[in-house]
Amino acid sequence: MRILTTWLRDLLPGLAAIDDARLADDLTLRGIAVEAIETLPDGSLFEMDITTNRVDAMNHYGVAREAATIYGLTLPPLQFPLPSPLPSPLPGSPIPVAIQAPDACGRFTAQVVRSATATGSGPLTAAMQRYFQLLGQKSIAHAVDATNLAWLMMGHPTHAFDLDAIEGGIVVRRARAGEQLRTLDGIDRTLDPDDLIVADHVKPLALAGVMGGWQTMIRPETRNILVEAAWFDPVAVRRTARRHGLHTDASHRFERGADFAAAPTASALVTALLVEAGGQPEGERVDLCIDTVRARTGQRTPIRLALGEVHRILGSTLDGTSLDGSTLDASPSKDTSSAAAGRQPCGIGSAQVEATLRGLGCDLQPDAALQPESAHPESAQPEASWSVTLPSWRLDLEREIDLIEEIARVHGYNRFANTLPPFTGSVQPLPHAAAESLLRFHLRAAGLHEAIGSTFCSAAEAALTEPQPGTSVPLGNPLSAEAGLLRPSLIPSMLTMLGGNLHRDLADVRLFEIGTVFSGSTERVTERPALAIGLAGSVPDDGLAQPRPLDFFHLKGILEQIAACFATQSVVFDAFPPEAALTPAWLHPWRAARLSLNGMTIGWFGELHPREAAQRKLRTRVLLAELALDRLLSLPLRRPALRELSPFQPVRRDFSLLPPASVSWARLADSLATLAIPEILDWRLRELLPSGPGIPADHQAMLVGVTFQAADRTLRDDELQTYTAAILQAAATLGGRLRS
Repeated sequence: MRILTTWLRDLLPGLAAIDDARLADDLTLRGIAVEAIETLPDGSLFEMDITTNRVDAMNHYGVAREAATIYGLTLPPLQFPLPSPLPSPLPGSPIPVAIQAPDACGRFTAQVVRSATATGSGPLTAAMQRYFQLLGQKSIAHAVDATNLAWLMMGHPTHAFDLDAIEGGIVVRRARAGEQLRTLDGIDRTLDPDDLIVADHVKPLALAGVMGGWQTMIRPETRNILVEAAWFDPVAVRRTARRHGLHTDASHRFERGADFAAAPTASALVTALLVEAGGQPEGERVDLCIDTVRARTGQRTPIRLALGEVHRILGSTLDGTSLDGSTLDASPSKDTSSAAAGRQPCGIGSAQVEATLRGLGCDLQPDAALQPESAHPESAQPEASWSVTLPSWRLDLEREIDLIEEIARVHGYNRFANTLPPFTGSVQPLPHAAAESLLRFHLRAAGLHEAIGSTFCSAAEAALTEPQPGTSVPLGNPLSAEAGLLRPSLIPSMLTMLGGNLHRDLADVRLFEIGTVFSGSTERVTERPALAIGLAGSVPDDGLAQPRPLDFFHLKGILEQIAACFATQSVVFDAFPPEAALTPAWLHPWRAARLSLNGMTIGWFGELHPREAAQRKLRTRVLLAELALDRLLSLPLRRPALRELSPFQPVRRDFSLLPPASVSWARLADSLATLAIPEILDWRLRELLPSGPGIPADHQAMLVGVTFQAADRTLRDDELQTYTAAILQAAATLGGRLRS
């Protein structure tokens, strides 16, 4: 936004002693950033970059307030006296006003102005002509120019209606399905039942807080005006603006939280400008307020602030400020050395705290004296504390720490000593830090790169990936429809990252993400950690074989490595037929499986469903896995067991077994484990033949390699024969026999 230094000096006369360059530097150091300075014949034009939480500074009066606080000046209040109004033809009010959407409209003011000359063209006053010319602001009509000057000066949007085009009175309500409104840009819009509108007793007049309507616009023939200044809910305005693809000066400010108390002042400013041009107010200003909205915006509960906490958080200053606030230097210090010029560091004083917060609009009432805080045990005087009433225009102030940050910001961050806050004890790792570090080690060893995806997703992505239907959490004020919900799964962000790489011709993509997923409702959100893996591409050429595409079993191998990190009694990979409807919808129904540890479902993995791959235009096979990290981390890590290597010769025997086709290797391995023979060092499946010559029907051939070794002796043949018989007996219990 653009700010005129000439206008700032008119609002704050004491600013005349400060040159524009210093003013720009001091504002920037306090977070009200001046990006560029354009020299004008009369002062300068600042190009400002105001953060979204500081809507109070998106106007000339707000910037003047910041300057007054920095330099210890007194900012005159905005006052616009009006002449005695004409008597209203209606008892009590010149126009009836009703708020039928109290959740979205907390305040509505209406002032009738009657004059045959109040809609003339050209600037209203000489000052307006100068301001508009320097800002490059187009002059339209008296009433429109007055509303434009109101938001340029004090940042509160207002609107002027052609009173004669209003039928009956004003009603602030939600739109009815199918209602039509032509806005000031000449576009006919079909309204949504969720749109907040200003209407009369017959028709819609304006999109509340966004744009006025065509029928009640100010025209050359307009003779009577209704001045509106209101407070609209940021969420309601944002939804309406986004739904209709509009972004106006009014919506920009209402979406970020307007000043609840500013509406009467803004209405008085516009009315005063119209009166100066020949208009005459009729009746008293209508001012309807919703008490519940006023309580959470304009009349919030005071915050308690203790000087000891200010000292504890901010530490010492470098410019000689004493504890009572004396010798305050308004200019920022360029030297951050505590020993510079022989100055001794000391803390922010109570007088400076009061001056700073009162300058920003807070009201401070002293509390009972407190005992000295531990940050200043040498002080024998009790330290001050205050009950701080927050200004209506600073909705970003909510806690004591916010007030302390304001004190530090205005004083200047570069004017504090570089000291660390006091700390006792030692750094304690998070409960699952070791397990997560081990997981990252194995995933990186497998060739994966860690990525961080968006925590938002679309409604379609949420419906596809949520574990239980209807558990996704919608955002109250989403940036877009594509990011309207908190992600119930890591899969949407993983697919976005995979697609972004593959569509840029990166042939081999291997990613993993450890993040948070959400479920529940807007009233109560449950968060839990999750792990997602995404693979696409081929196995690297090792010189022994041609590269081949990554498949289901490569992903399964990575999950086996993860499972091996934890002490488990059973590791089960199982699959379900499509008709069982148990496999997640984002996985291929025939190329997916579940991982279970100790009978607990940890996650699902497999190939991306062809339907989803086609929608995302992914021509490469994509493999995905998602694990419930909270369940996985509930298992203890596997502790390595060390033993002394035996100096005696190991003996290896191969057993060619014929178990039934229904017997898996896992069952046979479990049966061998029950033998509990200490001399059996290792057993593994070396070859599997499901069918072929010499294999009976309904059977399979397994070549099992077993290694024997004793720690204290060389094994004898009779011992080996005993162990062999035990192994064959274990196979026989499963229906297996030795292959002849």
